[in-house]
Amino acid sequence: MTDGSDTSPVDLSHLDQTGRVRMVDVGDRLVSDRQATASGSVTLSAAAAAAVAANTVTKGDVLEICRVAGIMAAKRTPELVPLCHPISISHVAVEARLSSDSSRVLLAATVRCRDATGVEMEALTAVAVAALTVIDMIKSIDPWAEIGHLHLEAKSGGRSGTVTRPAGSPPGAS
Repeated sequence: MTDGSDTSPVDLSHLDQTGRVRMVDVGDRLVSDRQATASGSVTLSAAAAAAVAANTVTKGDVLEICRVAGIMAAKRTPELVPLCHPISISHVAVEARLSSDSSRVLLAATVRCRDATGVEMEALTAVAVAALTVIDMIKSIDPWAEIGHLHLEAKSGGRSGTVTRPAGSPPGAS
């Protein structure tokens, strides 16, 4: 496995000594309170943004339905991401709102659990599926809507403690 990096297969947590993919063993890790927040956005045409703002999209309330889709997606993350551990999620909150200039739907998800591994993938999956739901709901008005800025904002718990996205990182949906 050579990709130009200085990382050998044994240095990558999801590869065994021979370079084969494996699920990380978290059995010896301490159970702790963990939280992750992710964000992203969907850029809309003026017509789609107006329909979302007026709640006149024929499929229903875009902001509410994408919130529910994000919550559902967080709970199904291990079924979608091959090496993601099933965990006991205790809370999922998904926020969806139009930006101040109404050009984007801004999305954020916070996921919490008390487990031996974190919830970053669940937060990112919640935002990704919420964004896909926005596109599905408005595609008849705006077939070219675009998902952007999907990223982790912060996480806490576990060995790494509290980590927040560094200042100066590319802008997100916040």
